[in-house]
Amino acid sequence: MILSGAGQIGMAIARRVGYGMKIVIGDKSIANAVAISDIMNKAGFDTVAVETDLSSRDSILGIIAEAKKYGEITMLVNAAGVSPSQASVEAILKVDLYGTAVLLEEVGKVIAEGGTGVTISSQSGHRMPALLPEQDRLLAMTPTEELLSLPMLQPENIENSLHAYQMAKRCNVKRVMAESVKWGERGARINSISPGIIVTPLAVDEFNGPRGDFYKNMFAKCPAGRPGTADEVANVAELLMRPQGAFITGADFLIDGGATASYFYGPLQPEGN
Repeated sequence: MILSGAGQIGMAIARRVGYGMKIVIGDKSIANAVAISDIMNKAGFDTVAVETDLSSRDSILGIIAEAKKYGEITMLVNAAGVSPSQASVEAILKVDLYGTAVLLEEVGKVIAEGGTGVTISSQSGHRMPALLPEQDRLLAMTPTEELLSLPMLQPENIENSLHAYQMAKRCNVKRVMAESVKWGERGARINSISPGIIVTPLAVDEFNGPRGDFYKNMFAKCPAGRPGTADEVANVAELLMRPQGAFITGADFLIDGGATASYFYGPLQPEGN
């Protein structure tokens, strides 16, 4: 298994489905990768940590080469990314949008028959206004090295870091759809999961950031009335990555406690709706 992103969601998924296999954990912070690797190894898993920069194709090829040392790659869990409160517009597009696209592409070239993958998107991509079909197709099909040159992703068309994040996550979902066709040619499957507010260190950064009150209000007024946990995301990932999900590929699963439903049709509706 390749686990990209040494955080709570990635670790929860890896613990759920990664027993009995070698897990190569990549993160831009080698300290984070080593910390998660150490926790898992002490719990009986077999992991190794490598420094990986999701915004670099060479770095992505590096973690794939490391994983291939141990045998065929049969699972990909991509939980890497940066949030609107953590990064600039440029960094979000380079990591969350471009980097994810490259990772799905490169792993898709070598994934073993019967292999599976999940990438973590976000509820944010579901709350952005609909794009034109032509725009969705561009996000899905544009060659990876041309993605960041798309007119819709230029600075004058991106309002702020939240808008960049929404575009990146919309792209993730569309990219998964397109890549699932290519993965299918190898007898493999790829899906995305769009979590809502999940309590992780990244989420705590958001709670304490400039949009903290917005996020707290979001989970207070969603049907579930609370934020979610990494293990609840892992519940869905387990379905998608196990034989029970054999007929599921190219799909996105929204796990947000009903926050998006409330945004469109409940108490979270923006004023004026």
